[in-house]
Amino acid sequence: MARSRVRLQVVQGVFAIALLALLVRAAQVQILQGARHAATARAQRTERKEIPARRGALLDRNGTPLALTRKTHHVNLARREMVHPDSVIRLLVRYLGVSRRQARREVADSFGYLHGPFNSLEVEPLQGVPGVHVSEPELQRHYSDPELARAVIGRPAEPGRPASGLERILDSLLTGRPGSSVVLHDRLGNDIESPIGPRALPVAGHTVFLTIDARAQEIAEWLLQDGVEQYEASGGDVVVLDPKTGEILAVASVDARGRSTADAFTSQFEPGSTAKLFLAAALMEHGLARETDSVWAEEGVFQLGGRVIHDEHPSGWLTLAGVIEQSSNIGIAKFAERLSAERQFGMLRDFGLGAPTGVEYPSESGGRLWKPHQWSGTTPASLAMGYEVAVTALQLAQAYGAIANDGVMLQPTLIREVRSPDGRTIYRHVPEPVRRVLTPEVARALRAMLHGVVYRGGTARNAALTSYELAGKTGTARRAGPGGYVPGAYYANFAALFPADDPQLVMVVKLVDPEGGYARLSAAPLTRAMVEQLLAARSGVLDRSRLAVAEAGEGSEAAIDAGTVPYVVEWPLSEIPDTLSPRRVPDVVGRPLRDAARRLHEAGLRVRVVGWGVVRSVEPRPGTTVEPGSLITVRASERR
Repeated sequence: MARSRVRLQVVQGVFAIALLALLVRAAQVQILQGARHAATARAQRTERKEIPARRGALLDRNGTPLALTRKTHHVNLARREMVHPDSVIRLLVRYLGVSRRQARREVADSFGYLHGPFNSLEVEPLQGVPGVHVSEPELQRHYSDPELARAVIGRPAEPGRPASGLERILDSLLTGRPGSSVVLHDRLGNDIESPIGPRALPVAGHTVFLTIDARAQEIAEWLLQDGVEQYEASGGDVVVLDPKTGEILAVASVDARGRSTADAFTSQFEPGSTAKLFLAAALMEHGLARETDSVWAEEGVFQLGGRVIHDEHPSGWLTLAGVIEQSSNIGIAKFAERLSAERQFGMLRDFGLGAPTGVEYPSESGGRLWKPHQWSGTTPASLAMGYEVAVTALQLAQAYGAIANDGVMLQPTLIREVRSPDGRTIYRHVPEPVRRVLTPEVARALRAMLHGVVYRGGTARNAALTSYELAGKTGTARRAGPGGYVPGAYYANFAALFPADDPQLVMVVKLVDPEGGYARLSAAPLTRAMVEQLLAARSGVLDRSRLAVAEAGEGSEAAIDAGTVPYVVEWPLSEIPDTLSPRRVPDVVGRPLRDAARRLHEAGLRVRVVGWGVVRSVEPRPGTTVEPGSLITVRASERR
């Protein structure tokens, strides 16, 4: 009996100790470590996720979208969940634009996948269809025309690829502020909707209006590409600038393979005779010569030190204006003797040569201009002829912009306006003078010389218009290579002001190694074609209230009476199609949408567009005979 009582007491003691240990442990877990365990439980039950912000839009000066951010989706297919697989195939073909063969292949798999990406309108009819699972939306950068101003706009950074162009330089403005949300998990780890919603809403990036005009940009790119092919050049640049504001209205560059580049900002070249105007400006600004002063042009051959200078058009006595009009190397070299090295260098520097323009573009080249103590005995003559100095197409446009703007040089820009996500304008471009380069009187005299280059028997007769008057200067320079100047290789460029009396546009066209070499045979007529197309397109880059139809200048082939609408033709010249006879629908499948629309319009047909990107189908089918003016439905998508 006594032994049983002892056993009972032992058991009771053990239970008491166990209960005490349990109470101590419970106190430790719930009181001492309660906060830590509660945090662990919350972390396992909830997850904080980042909500990406929409990247800001890039628009042209008129609000035309160039780069947008939109929501896209992917589509997953589960074969076992489908009730009517054939119906799913028809839906995929109709709304997603995939081929019937691809749709059948993906539906036949146990788990099919269509990457797309597809927009919200395309996937909306598929929501709720058994066996079709539309992914959560993802933000993706979208370009309305992926090739338009591609090198200028650039692309944002992606894994394995750095940012470029304006997407890079404006990244801090375009990048929004991401939001955050809390996602709840059940005991199996599945996501369930949080009742409290997002903790912080995302804030979209700023909207940036560029100075570029989309229509003018299209014209510049089309004509530059056509010009490179027409003159068998290995590349070229075009810059269109508003001299009153410094805004870049169009800029395009292509290389030997026809690819879009940023050479107008980054590639430097010796300008040749377009630089002769800078020496004339220095002489007139310092009172060392007037446009009527003359020099003996040696009948085309002149020895300067150990160097022989030739003129393409041998002449005797030439005035300073005549030297510019005839582009006389001998005449400009002789006029250069009146100018000190310091004054010559100072004027070239005032025109912006040898220094970056400061435009909003990464890696802009500053060109090349040696200081006077680095010059040789023939450097002044070389600089006067446009050698031993290197510029970019944009630098040359900025310099001629000062002449067009009565002697005041403006800062070139690609940014016209910036708006915050709530629509407030936080920046609007105001013309920013860099310096006064010339007096208004000298600037007007130089414009008169440039007018003579085109209309008084000068080197740019091929640029003359029969309606409005254009002023400009040709420049042809030998192209240097690693071992010196390359035989038969040239830069041909033309700097133009339009219209001549009250310039609204400064245009620089440069071609690399064009057939025939000379700018008067290539860059000058290409500039004329560009002005004609801008007039024909009724582009907003020209203020037509300031344009006055004047009689053609001396040297033009015909005059147009005041009030007559100028006749503008397509370039390159093509036969005008018969407007009454039926015609076949051109095959534009696989072409970019803008190119396809242009070809259909040229065929005298109307166009209805569905989608964007590359043309996938045309109704009626290509080759079908239709009446002029018939409506053609073009379906396009971005998927290649």
